[in-house]
Amino acid sequence: MLSTRFVPGAPVWVDMCAPDLDGVSAFYRELFGWELQQGGPDLGGYSQFQISGRTAAGAMAMPAEEAPPAWTLYFRAADVDATVKSVEQAGGGTLFEPVDVRDLGRMAGLTDSAGVPFSVWQQGELKGLDVLNEPGGLVWTELYTPDVSAATSFYGSVFGWQTTDMTFPGGSYTMVSPAEGTEEDMFGGIAPLESDPAEQGAYWLPYFQVDDCDATVAKAERSGGAVRMETVEMAGVGRFAKLADPAGARFAVLQPAPPGEQMEA
Repeated sequence: MLSTRFVPGAPVWVDMCAPDLDGVSAFYRELFGWELQQGGPDLGGYSQFQISGRTAAGAMAMPAEEAPPAWTLYFRAADVDATVKSVEQAGGGTLFEPVDVRDLGRMAGLTDSAGVPFSVWQQGELKGLDVLNEPGGLVWTELYTPDVSAATSFYGSVFGWQTTDMTFPGGSYTMVSPAEGTEEDMFGGIAPLESDPAEQGAYWLPYFQVDDCDATVAKAERSGGAVRMETVEMAGVGRFAKLADPAGARFAVLQPAPPGEQMEA
């Protein structure tokens, strides 16, 4: 599961962009109880979604012609500059070069070998998110890609991720954990693109935890969002659904199975 230990290669941050940040903030307030804390000019207007003063995600207003509305995952890098080189050597690309964010940390925007955007974060004063594995917080991540084997090779080369395959009737699911972690530190999965309900291109999908998946889906529809995949229940995992906010950014929600019923890694 996700951890605030934030070891190298693990998710540390997630943010989204949309043309109308005020509009989508109302949507996420209804779903997760997030309050938008507007950023100042020293951070270029970069804002945060918070729960009781604790950060659950970042947000940025961005014209659609500059960047389509989307969620982006950040993984911890011990050395951003070295990670950029590893990405390029592994067949990925650079969206923007490493940059210092005041004394908070250092970051870069990248793409994997299939062109999927992600970012890396080298910790300064800011280690990562405050809200994880609780209602309104990031709880799981999932990569949809046209070539699972190529993706595991790419991220294994860049971050040293460990993988475990879980088989089920009709297929298998590749789960990933950081190099310095164990199977208990699994934070995500890699799935073939054709298993995505809409197949709108390869992408990283963040999952946010909720108390009631069905109620959250109903709220999303009432608030102008879209249901990309209706609620599914999986033994040992819980109930989950795939959604999109009013701007079109894709995400998922998960109501975890009770602790005594959760699947062991």
